[in-house]
Amino acid sequence: MDTTNRRGEDGLTPFRSDRFFAVGDKWYFSTREGFDSGPYAAKERAEEGLRRFLKVAQLLPGEGQAARVMRAHRIY
Repeated sequence: MDTTNRRGEDGLTPFRSDRFFAVGDKWYFSTREGFDSGPYAAKERAEEGLRRFLKVAQLLPGEGQAARVMRAHRIY
């Protein structure tokens, strides 16, 4: 677990965990919005999926962003 503050953070460090996890031989990633994406054949593919997810999330403006990102990501 990362116990250091990130840029712009003050005070106690919030709990953080790894976004990637395996169930059997399949890999997944979790988002802050509570969405688990997967399965992926390898951790590297899950990392690639997270990069795509974050790229799409940055493109979506306004309210309800998490729901739109999750719908968009399920297309992949």
